Amino acid sequence: MKSRLVVLLCLTALAGAPALATAAEEPIISPTTITSKHGESISTDMEMTTLFTDDVVVTGNNIRITCDRLEIVSLRFGEKEQVVAKQNRFKSLVATGHVKIVQGDREATCGRAVVLPDDDKITLTESPVVVDHSAGITWDGDKLWLLRGERRVYGDTVHITMPPIKDLSFDKNKKVELPETAPQSPAPAKPQETK
Repeated sequence: MKSRLVVLLCLTALAGAPALATAAEEPIISPTTITSKHGESISTDMEMTTLFTDDVVVTGNNIRITCDRLEIVSLRFGEKEQVVAKQNRFKSLVATGHVKIVQGDREATCGRAVVLPDDDKITLTESPVVVDHSAGITWDGDKLWLLRGERRVYGDTVHITMPPIKDLSFDKNKKVELPETAPQSPAPAKPQETK
């Protein structure tokens, strides 16, 4: 029950985050919900940090994140004396432990994911794998980045698996037919005599 109260308090922090939808899609405006077995928020004059642990699930604007631990930092405003102040802007989200992010037809798994909304990207580390189901492409590497709204993935020491490329070599079993008559070269011109 305590975790649900903390979840409700943190929803304001995520509400200011831009939707992670592609440029071609209209963003779906829906409330962000977070559930976990444990949750705790700590406020300072400038920020509110909320920590969720055990069976963490985040759902919202075309995205679902599951992990073991989630730390959310949001900027706060309002009366400094308030225990729980209004959040002004989502600053960062760090998910660790069995992280899985599902967004549309893309799915990412890793040990650690860092979301920085001001940079419009998600950084995946600790054995990251990104699968684009619609394209049949799988990326893995030391570090991968997902760029918001661009359907772009890039990384370090990457390995990509994709659908087979059409065989462009010639068929050894197929007889190659030559044209019936080879094109004739024009006869060389006779040199003109000079007088």
